[in-house]
Amino acid sequence: MTTQTAQDPRPMLARALDQAERQVAAVRPDELGHPAPCADYDVRALLGHVLSVLYKLARAGTGGDARGVPDVTEGVADDGWAGAFASARGEVERVRADDGLLDRMVQLPWAALPGRDALEAYTAEFTAHSWDLAHATGRLAGLDPGLAAQALEAFSEFAPPEERSEQGRFSPVVAVPEGADVYTRLAAYLGRRP
Repeated sequence: MTTQTAQDPRPMLARALDQAERQVAAVRPDELGHPAPCADYDVRALLGHVLSVLYKLARAGTGGDARGVPDVTEGVADDGWAGAFASARGEVERVRADDGLLDRMVQLPWAALPGRDALEAYTAEFTAHSWDLAHATGRLAGLDPGLAAQALEAFSEFAPPEERSEQGRFSPVVAVPEGADVYTRLAAYLGRRP
């Protein structure tokens, strides 16, 4: 049985995965070619990337090297994305149930981190990609603002604006009107044009 404390990132990861799973399940085959707001992806490629992120998290959490997982999983049937996500999420759920993961070092594509930090980073990534899918398919209603607030804080720490370029993982911050909602601010912080 796991003990969940204020320092345990797993409850927020579960919320982010729930949200991402709802977005993935809502995608219709006729939406797969829609452009996504992130780097040269359409919805199909974004779904493939989200699936790969699950595979990376599962591999890193079991002591493997996530750098060996491709950035985009291909070969999923048009109507198979929800099932593929659920299956990969099951692997992640088994890995995250291990309390030892929180303090064990894991190898991610960009760094070796304690498992706790890796789970927080992937929570932010799943939150951002949920917005990407919602924006690309017109399903922005119902996104969890608490997840976006946490993701914005996390990205502010590990992707500061001064380290951005058009060639990097994150584009420069985009200006948004004062009073913009938290998902709009998150997307703009990541260089998306909401």
